[in-house]
Amino acid sequence: MDIELPDGVKFTQYVARMPRCAMTLVINENREVLLMYRHRFIIDQWVWELPGGYVDHAEDVATAAAREVQEETGWRPRTMEHLVTYQPAIGTLDQPQEIYLSRGADLTDTAPDINEAEDTRWFSLDEAMDMIGRGEIIGAATVVAIYRALSLAR
Repeated sequence: MDIELPDGVKFTQYVARMPRCAMTLVINENREVLLMYRHRFIIDQWVWELPGGYVDHAEDVATAAAREVQEETGWRPRTMEHLVTYQPAIGTLDQPQEIYLSRGADLTDTAPDINEAEDTRWFSLDEAMDMIGRGEIIGAATVVAIYRALSLAR
């Protein structure tokens, strides 16, 4: 896209437009969060993160977020409430990210997709914060969700 700044400087701004994403922070009655351990090929690193993915064209965002939890972890969220919407890199990327909060989940007979995660586990919010500090959680959605959950818990 061609841009002209107020001082008259002109340049071409490259923009990547990506589909909307929906993730879910599932938290149980013990204040533990459900995270997935997966390899992210772009950065060639194993990390812990929230379940989530792209929203299909006409799909309701909360429905997509709940679907992703069950497909990727085998847990079905009990509730879905909007937690936060953000854009991860508004300088060059247009990709709305919506995070939902589920208070509790039920284990289903659905086997998690083996291509999605190596492991799925529950961690206390405090442990998740420590994992951010150790670089085990680095994805923006997971970091944002954990900080937001901690702010709500206070």
